[in-house]
Amino acid sequence: MKRPTSGRDVGARAAEALAWLKRRGTKKNRDGMARYAIVAPKAFGVSMSTIQQLGKRLGRDHELAGALWDTGWYEARMLAAFVDEPDKVTAAQMDRWARDFDNWAVCDHQCFHLFDRTPHAWRKIEQWSRRREEFVKRAAFALLASVALHDKTTSDAPFMRSLILIEAAASDERNFVKKGVSWALRGVGRRSRALNAASVDTARRLAHSADSTAARWIGRDALRELTSAAVRGRLARTTAR
Repeated sequence: MKRPTSGRDVGARAAEALAWLKRRGTKKNRDGMARYAIVAPKAFGVSMSTIQQLGKRLGRDHELAGALWDTGWYEARMLAAFVDEPDKVTAAQMDRWARDFDNWAVCDHQCFHLFDRTPHAWRKIEQWSRRREEFVKRAAFALLASVALHDKTTSDAPFMRSLILIEAAASDERNFVKKGVSWALRGVGRRSRALNAASVDTARRLAHSADSTAARWIGRDALRELTSAAVRGRLARTTAR
């Protein structure tokens, strides 16, 4: 497959990429998706390593990413995260794509490989944390977890404030939301000793919640990791440098 040369034939290039993916789809991979609760109305069954291979061949192309997304195919949408240009992604695009999220894998993949690199990430974390749609709300916390892992320069302050959002959402009993909230809490708590202490305090309050089984699960899940010797030891070594 040749690298794109202009934006004039973006539809044709998207169709070519789609055909390439279709040829590599298998029932075994589709069955594997189902085992991991990845429900996609349109899926070929292509492995992630193969999708990433195509992304490297295509390179970055914002227009192509949009065309891939609009096909509605699971693999094309996963590919779009590898192809899009983070500095060209708009807040409106993020909202539009988030409304299309129909499974946890597409949601987490966009947050982890694309959205966390945009200048709109923090605003979307706050906005989406208050949304009702299951995968949009999950996206808020998948995005927070991704920023917590990848952003090496931001101070502790916005992450401290994010604990308020985490605590507010912890009573959501939906499986994919509560797992996203736990992921975010654990991600924030691994960044620094101060954030670890604050996250552990939050987790302990949640673990003793009288009103929500989801909050108790999130609190206990986060405490196991954030109070572990491995996390505490790594934070101590980081601070000592």
